[in-house]
Amino acid sequence: MLKAVIIDVSAVARGLLNTVLTDGGYDVVGQAHTCATGNALLIKHHPQIICVSRDVIEADEAGMQAMRKDWPKAMIFMVSSEFDEATIRKGHAMGLNGYIVKPFNAGTVLKTIRNTVITTVKRQQKAQGAGEGESVDEA
Repeated sequence: MLKAVIIDVSAVARGLLNTVLTDGGYDVVGQAHTCATGNALLIKHHPQIICVSRDVIEADEAGMQAMRKDWPKAMIFMVSSEFDEATIRKGHAMGLNGYIVKPFNAGTVLKTIRNTVITTVKRQQKAQGAGEGESVDEA
């Protein structure tokens, strides 16, 4: 079971996302309202999935950059009700893996995470194959 941490300023949003992830088979090991508190949970639990609200990202960009650096293998998703081109571009530059739209649609959230997990695993397998002498084009 993949472990997840939710970092969002809204307790209601954290609770709703917690329910969606738990019902979807993920182990939500912690919830926080700031990057600093979230980082403590990351150190304690080593989750594979991190869901961070846009508000937290904008309030502490340095903390987010440190999170990406310290947890390079974790899949980080931005959670927001608003996505514009600039936000998505900035998210990609920060190394975010995906986006979860509020209000939450359980099926869409789970599909987004599932597809990102599959893509990440395939990418890692491809990289391992290339590191063992196989061509990157073979897959």
